[in-house]
Amino acid sequence: MKTPATDSLVHKKIEEFGEVAERIRIKYNPPRELFTIAVPVAVALLVVLTAFLMGYTLHTTEKQQATTTNSKEQALQAYLTQMNAENGNTTGGAAPATPSTSAAPTMGLDEVMVFALIIAILPYSIDITLQKRAVRKKEELYTEFLFKLSELMRGGLDPVKAVKELSKTDLGILTPNIRIASTSMTFGKSFEESMKAMAKSLHSELITRYTLLVVQASYSGGAVADLILKASEDMRSIISIEREKEGNLHQYVMIFYFAQAIIIFIVYILTTSLLPFVQQLGISNLFGKTDIGEIDFARGFFHMIILNSIFGGLIIGKISEGEARYGLKHVVVLVLVGYIACALFILPPPVAQTGPKVNITVISGDQQEGIPSLQLKEPIVFQLTDTSGIPLNKTSVTFSILPSGSVNPASDISDNNGKVTTKVILGTNPGTYFITATANGVSAKAIVIAKSGGV
Repeated sequence: MKTPATDSLVHKKIEEFGEVAERIRIKYNPPRELFTIAVPVAVALLVVLTAFLMGYTLHTTEKQQATTTNSKEQALQAYLTQMNAENGNTTGGAAPATPSTSAAPTMGLDEVMVFALIIAILPYSIDITLQKRAVRKKEELYTEFLFKLSELMRGGLDPVKAVKELSKTDLGILTPNIRIASTSMTFGKSFEESMKAMAKSLHSELITRYTLLVVQASYSGGAVADLILKASEDMRSIISIEREKEGNLHQYVMIFYFAQAIIIFIVYILTTSLLPFVQQLGISNLFGKTDIGEIDFARGFFHMIILNSIFGGLIIGKISEGEARYGLKHVVVLVLVGYIACALFILPPPVAQTGPKVNITVISGDQQEGIPSLQLKEPIVFQLTDTSGIPLNKTSVTFSILPSGSVNPASDISDNNGKVTTKVILGTNPGTYFITATANGVSAKAIVIAKSGGV
């Protein structure tokens, strides 16, 4: 519960922090980019480094790279064992069970890098957007300043006195700059020096250009007030033209966003419908590649969408606002939307530990041979045990087969002995097949071999 003493202490700490920050700003005058670029980039790199040290790995387009490599070595060992058995060099016996392996981390280093990218560019994109809006507001108010300056000069005041009179009025965010210019004139600086210094502090090329015009008009003599009035009207016309141009280019921004949405939709259709169907038909024969099922197309499409979001956002900034850096805000939006869409609809759901830790072993059916497109003679039987070796019953298990084929059932519940069984129909191509059982984020593989021409 808060007390007056606590509130007083909090306010005191805030004031002390504000004083320290102000002293640092006055003494060292750190550049704005230090807080909008350097610090966010350092934080982003720290996030990536921390994730790397925690064991996150970069997900490539190859499915379960380490586990697959291990399975291929086991398949080779199975072939050698069978050859030795046929030659009478070994005695019969049960094949060694494939050990269970933990599931991949729920998030890859590539996904961590997406969040790091957003952390790195978001502060700068917000800062330059706010700066541009502030500059545009200053330019609009500067046209009003020039108009009032011309009116005062029409009333008989010289430029210096006119600026001093305007410093007493309210011109919004321009008021502090006008008062500084008036003060500098009071202390002996010329009209030219004071106006140029004010224009420089406003950080606008348009204001600087028209300030120089006003200074030259003040030295020309004649109808100076009319020249300043004309400058105000011209500046207002240029601002209006720029607004109209940005409004016309807004439709192209919408086209880029719509195109990104179409790409995501096409990728969704490919990963959920077309590619699984083509793989089931035997795409490996078409491309001469037997391990096509091991390619993680969803991960590759995810990388493509993120890269397209980055470059697309920069292009939007270049086309709509003249500089690619103004497209960083579009990069943040496109990357964030692309990642959410991929996480929800394209990338496979993360496999996480959802129950007690299990060990999965292959009891029977491992390393048998079959004929492509036909069901194996023996079902594949797995057993689930806890860390003490006690069978786990009533535990949900899912089955899958690579590179093609089908399993029946695709999921099952372990019995009182911790056993689950699935029947396997091989794919259409000869070669090595991997049947995977997954439970509570842990998986184990059985290896079977499809031989053309019979067993």
